Amino acid sequence: MAKLLHLSCSPRAESESNAGASVFLDSFRKARPDWDVDIVDIWRERMPEFTGPLIEAKYARMNAQAFNEAQRDSFAEAERMAVRFALADRVLISTPMWNFGIPYKLKQWFDIIVQPGLTFRFDPSLGYLPLLKDRPTLVILASGSDFSTGMNRGRIDMATPYLREILRFVGIRNVSFVPVGPTTGPQQPIEAARERAHYRLAALAATF
Repeated sequence: MAKLLHLSCSPRAESESNAGASVFLDSFRKARPDWDVDIVDIWRERMPEFTGPLIEAKYARMNAQAFNEAQRDSFAEAERMAVRFALADRVLISTPMWNFGIPYKLKQWFDIIVQPGLTFRFDPSLGYLPLLKDRPTLVILASGSDFSTGMNRGRIDMATPYLREILRFVGIRNVSFVPVGPTTGPQQPIEAARERAHYRLAALAATF
């Protein structure tokens, strides 16, 4: 069965990124009722801390050394998460912008799955090479400021370039972004931004 993987990255059920994801998924399920939707709530999923045996396993793998038992068990957790991502035919990431970047839990998720032999490899003559197949990926990015029109109140969007680059590093280049913002300030601009984003998300879902 074809699968859409949804990385849900806001801890707030009523957040703008979650609202946008709901609009998209409602339309997607109508367009593709035979698809499986695998929701990864990064605030509820069990994710190992990137420390101790897991980070030791990463360096052991990079140096072509055998794992000890603790490293093998820790790396198996990273492998479980990476395989779940790799098997998806489409990817949806819905996330807020926190302090110009992404939530720390989403960064932790990437730190765990971006592992040698899982999502990338290193060739001495060619450098770093991705191991995942490309697939359509949509990022819903909610922010307090309006980065789409330049009304960003002096803030810098570091989330978009980071997500674009980390996904490219593992092999995913077909990435689109739907901004939702502003999410703070006067009510009229907030409602207008939400309406624009929801209209676009519903349309994108029909052919995603």
